[in-house]
Amino acid sequence: MASNTGFQSNHHPSRELEGIAQKIGLRLEDRAFALHMDREDPLCHLRKEFAFPKMKMLKGVDLSIVDPEEDCVYFCGNSLGLCPKKTKEYMNIEVEKWEQTGVQGHTNGDLPWAWCDEVLDGDMAKIVGAKKDEVCLMNGLTVNLHLLLISFYRPTPQRYKIMFEGQAFPSDHYAFESQIILHGYNPNESMVIMQPREGEDLLRTEDILAKIEEEGNSIAVICFSGVHYYTGQLLEMDRITKAGQAKGCFVGWDLAHAVGNAEINLHDWGVDFACWCTYKYLNSGAGGLAGCFLHEKHFYSDLPHLRGWWGHTMETRFKMDRKWEPYVGAYRYRISNTPGFLCPSLKASLEIFNKTSIPALRKKSGLLTAYLEALINRKYGKPRTAGDGDGDNSHVYVNILTPTDPNQRGAQLSLSFSIDITQVFAELQKRGVVCDERKPSVIRVAPAPLYCSFEDVHRFMKYLDEALQALNK
Repeated sequence: MASNTGFQSNHHPSRELEGIAQKIGLRLEDRAFALHMDREDPLCHLRKEFAFPKMKMLKGVDLSIVDPEEDCVYFCGNSLGLCPKKTKEYMNIEVEKWEQTGVQGHTNGDLPWAWCDEVLDGDMAKIVGAKKDEVCLMNGLTVNLHLLLISFYRPTPQRYKIMFEGQAFPSDHYAFESQIILHGYNPNESMVIMQPREGEDLLRTEDILAKIEEEGNSIAVICFSGVHYYTGQLLEMDRITKAGQAKGCFVGWDLAHAVGNAEINLHDWGVDFACWCTYKYLNSGAGGLAGCFLHEKHFYSDLPHLRGWWGHTMETRFKMDRKWEPYVGAYRYRISNTPGFLCPSLKASLEIFNKTSIPALRKKSGLLTAYLEALINRKYGKPRTAGDGDGDNSHVYVNILTPTDPNQRGAQLSLSFSIDITQVFAELQKRGVVCDERKPSVIRVAPAPLYCSFEDVHRFMKYLDEALQALNK
């Protein structure tokens, strides 16, 4: 999967960590090792760009066992990223502009409301490996997915299926199912749902490619998640895209858990369309403005799409003559005017991304997640063969669903436990660990490289130890 990341197949980040530990005479388990890694981290200065919730501000924290003034351990950037400190300032600027200039705020300031999204498109395009005019910011992810499917899912009696992963994020599943019904087809006959092999949790690329080869002539659209929300698996987007298009399918991607978390090259991979949210690894805040990608090869095609006045060129938009003059590019998919109060928070985050690069973030992320993985496996990994255990039936085992190959994952690890995860989650919450529980049986932890530290990983392990000890009493 070299196209997705820069990790060499023969060099797992854990080996780099072990080499560093050996060189400085420490163990991975030592707090001093985590502090050393933080001192050597070229991105450590970015942490101060974010506001960390204090223990005392969080529900469920037992303030009798933690320092109320201490920062929480925030491993939930895969659900909602932390707030950049500049967000409040930029939001206040727009409120004051409204107070002071009223309607004139549409055309003045650093983020004129009439085109504030266009100010940000270039920075967003860099993150997803696209050209500026291939990207637009609008709506929410599922709305954008529907708008794109209107163009790309045009079923015929010969080609009418949509292919996607099993355990897809429910909103994606609902979108695919409803689009099929909208066109008068039966979802039970029109959905090709890829499942892992029996007894496995992850999809194999070879199985996806084989299914495309087998059913591709009847598939209209292939649309997987770049990173699966539940397992954290990162798919080989370029290989799957090429295989699907070779069979005549349109190929799109839901990048909700991939954007800001993986190296993405939508233009070079030739992806037909993509959509994503910006409130996870991109830190734009709850319900933040979503992204949309349309490859330039479709700019002059006759793809049908829904129209609205913000897809009409600015030059003639306000003539009000009802003569459709669309933008060339992704902008034609815009329906309504941009929500001007959603752009400041995204601006605050994109400015931080401009201080680094996705390859640099991936390098750190690989080390952070490998460090977390190594500490979990050393303490709670299940013995591989009989007799390898410690003989203690009360010992708790942790299984990591997420691939161990750093080229097949982002920041997230999905953990299952040999005991009830609801109790584990509650005990972690008491200690100020912010992560999330996902049904049916995992706790997701994601040390986001923009603001998480190696000491955060060490603290997480300390609190996990305490949580499991409390449950074993």
